[in-house]
Amino acid sequence: MNNAHYAKQINDILAEVKKAVIGKDAIIIKTLLAILCKGHILIEDIPGVGKTTLALAFSKALSLKHNRMQFTPDVLPSDITGFSVYNKLKNTFEFREGVAFCNLFLADEINRTSSKTQSALLELMEEKSITVDGNTYKLPEPYTVIATQNPIGSAGTHNLPDSQLDRFMIKLSMGYPDFNGEVAILKAKFNSSPLENINAVANIYTINELQEHISNIYVDDKVYEFIVSLSNATRNHPMIKVGISPRGTLALMQISKGIAAAMGRDYIIPDDVIYICPDVFIHRIMLNSKARLTGISAENIIADIIKNTPAPSISVR
Repeated sequence: MNNAHYAKQINDILAEVKKAVIGKDAIIIKTLLAILCKGHILIEDIPGVGKTTLALAFSKALSLKHNRMQFTPDVLPSDITGFSVYNKLKNTFEFREGVAFCNLFLADEINRTSSKTQSALLELMEEKSITVDGNTYKLPEPYTVIATQNPIGSAGTHNLPDSQLDRFMIKLSMGYPDFNGEVAILKAKFNSSPLENINAVANIYTINELQEHISNIYVDDKVYEFIVSLSNATRNHPMIKVGISPRGTLALMQISKGIAAAMGRDYIIPDDVIYICPDVFIHRIMLNSKARLTGISAENIIADIIKNTPAPSISVR
């Protein structure tokens, strides 16, 4: 298969999702690439801007089994992971799968539940398996968590643990649609739900094929060094308390490969890294008191780091 073939597959999926999610092309592309790069997505925004619609649209276009859970304070870890039930006829315990056993798990309003329940996601996001009563159960492949959360400070919200935030490949924000986009949304919902118009244009085989192609994207040594330089800059910045972890550095490389594939290339260029870097870094850095007192945002600091980290010149293969 040539590069154009894989780029077309990606564009076909994007075209279907755009039927239901209007005016958010950049968000759709980044979400798809995170899925194809075996990552998880955190979407933070106010209710009603299309976060859930985005996840459901991808489940239909990709022919993936999906489950959805509305996270509330009374949700228990076993609701997610599953639990063992005693069968007195067989005199043995049987495992009952939790809601996380699917290909695409939509964790809605994840920061409204307790820290104990949030921690139930740690193993399944990192190792794509679940351990209950000493037994480990593998989750289906491919496996992706799309979590939504309301802005921190909204009524009833809790901060996600840093260890959990670090397991999300990217963090996105839907934002309000523009004027024309909102008019298009009204028209699209006039007679039916736009989700009903989405056709399945991919399946597990297609996703596996794309994931294999993306994993083989070439990375020049200079690009490796550029990615690490960006991460190192966060660790040495005077206004950052906690910088990017090696897991974050790896996430930046992986999704940069996805961008290259979507552009019909089999190699990364520095612009791929620069484009997606803010979405990979934004939820991973922790600002210090000096930054908070001066009112400088994490977005501004990341933009400053990108601007002051020289991008290499590489020869086109």
